[in-house]
Amino acid sequence: MIRWIQRQTNQLTFTAGALLIIAFIAHWMEIVAIKQGALIVATIVAGVPIAIKAFQALRMKAFSIELLVTIAVTAALFIGEYVESAAVTFLFLFGAYLEARTLNKTRASLRELTELAPDEASVFRNGDWVSVSVDEVEEGERVVVRSGGKIPVDGKILTGEATINEAAITGESVPVGKTNDDDVFSGSIIDSGYIEMVAEKVGEDTTFAKIIELVEEAQESKSKTQRFLDKFANIYTPSVVVLSVLVYLITKDLHLAIIFLVIACPGALVIGAPVSNVAGIGNGAKRGVLIKGGDVMDRLSKIDTIVFDKTGTLTRGKPEVTDFHVIGDENPDDLLQMIAQAEMASEHHLGKTIVKHAKEKGLSLQNDYEYVDVVKGNGLRNRVAGHQFSIGNRALMEMDDIKLTDEVNNYAIEQEKKGNTAIFAAKNGQLVAIISIADQIREDAVDALKELREHGIKQMIMLTGDNAHTAKRVADQLGLDGYHAEQLPVDKVKFVEKLQNEGHKVAMIGDGINDAPSIAKADIGLAMGEGGTDVSMETADVVLMADKLKQFSHAYALAKVTVRNMKQNMGFAVGTVFVLLLGVLVGSIHLASGMFVHEASILVVILNGMRLIRFNREPSEKKIKPLPAHA
Repeated sequence: MIRWIQRQTNQLTFTAGALLIIAFIAHWMEIVAIKQGALIVATIVAGVPIAIKAFQALRMKAFSIELLVTIAVTAALFIGEYVESAAVTFLFLFGAYLEARTLNKTRASLRELTELAPDEASVFRNGDWVSVSVDEVEEGERVVVRSGGKIPVDGKILTGEATINEAAITGESVPVGKTNDDDVFSGSIIDSGYIEMVAEKVGEDTTFAKIIELVEEAQESKSKTQRFLDKFANIYTPSVVVLSVLVYLITKDLHLAIIFLVIACPGALVIGAPVSNVAGIGNGAKRGVLIKGGDVMDRLSKIDTIVFDKTGTLTRGKPEVTDFHVIGDENPDDLLQMIAQAEMASEHHLGKTIVKHAKEKGLSLQNDYEYVDVVKGNGLRNRVAGHQFSIGNRALMEMDDIKLTDEVNNYAIEQEKKGNTAIFAAKNGQLVAIISIADQIREDAVDALKELREHGIKQMIMLTGDNAHTAKRVADQLGLDGYHAEQLPVDKVKFVEKLQNEGHKVAMIGDGINDAPSIAKADIGLAMGEGGTDVSMETADVVLMADKLKQFSHAYALAKVTVRNMKQNMGFAVGTVFVLLLGVLVGSIHLASGMFVHEASILVVILNGMRLIRFNREPSEKKIKPLPAHA
């Protein structure tokens, strides 16, 4: 019976409304019996769902707003105030109906994301293409997607090419062209073209599934303000009951005590923070910014210092080999093949660049290295085809007692002054090659950093494992407040800790495994999603899915405006209760009118929070030429 009543709450609300209209007509026609009968029935019809919620809350040892209303309505019926009892119950239910509908719109961003999830996939099984549920696709299977189709899993293109809309993942509506060996993501839509791909991540492991999970968790999580308000409501609500009793004992006016009970309900105060939180996180998700909860939103708004990684964060993270300098009489292609084979174990951008360069030269590579020893921030050691390789920076060469002659050092410095990163490769304890790699500053970096300063960031610093020449060049071109070169992961963590000890609220943004410790240490950790590693994305508080720094600028502005919106809601809610209580004291507010204003205040708070859904301070995109190449 209780479940049936809860399912029929909307119908009961409108039935109570119809009975109120009948009572009004009966009053106009001066038919007292019908008027009072309609009002009493309307009170019961609308009051039962409220009383059920109050009873359920009491069973959980909680004082709810429904309990206050139930007490007030019961007392109103007792003293014969049928008009007010009927009006209060109807307005309360009707307000709840409008709140539910309005709040539902704040979750529209998540619902839109969920609707983009593909249902079926065309996979190659037993010599034929068959259509199966997305949940049945297994890793390693070949999947075909045609023009207009949704990509069902994460993977790599085997054959074909297509223009793909990745808005569900990155928030960017402009389609991107992809072909052989390019990565594609579940939830993306093929605008035109045809691809065959191999499934690498399926089911709940896909990037799209993780995005939905993160957004769901974030919207349910509570900010510091929201947690305070929940505790406050648990104390405030029973206090209102006690105060109402005191009002009656002092004034001997039951009607005034009932009005006080209803007017003092903290409805708008309690709902103000969560509606802003949900709308703000939904806004971010729609634009490819995953903010992992209300508490993160609150901390992000207070950031005054940003620490940047360089490669893949301030630069595009798509470096290219500009020179392969062989030292000695090794065959260049054979040597490059072995170095690239050793680097296949690397997660670092520079290692991947060497592998890509070898493949572009048509060299055959296999994952058959004998072991790998990754030295974070310096490079790696590996054994390939019976040869011991050390590949990395000067620090790694020093660790392994590999001597660098003046001629080698001068060549490396010359490359670094041109904006390259010099990678040293030693074979069996002897230096055999210097690989020069260059990157470009992100097209949107200058504008994004300018916007961050305009939004309130006071200090921006770059930490990089790269050489000092390249670091200075990047810092100067971007107008950073400082830079530190040749930094190990532990050095980055210590620097973030130093800034925090000085009283700064620090955000760290990076994309690699070596950035994960400092991302975790910072007050707010941010990761570049598209080019970032799983470790950095899982460690981060905020993930920028489109690999664009302008998303950071949007996230920071969004956090500030979301927290401001929460404060507006709280101020309005407290102000409304104060004005209503003042009206009660001077006798100008009655039970029905008080409930009307109370419910209206809740709707105003919700509508104010909903403004965040459309928030977009980002200016229209300009076509910006990339800055000169450097690492």
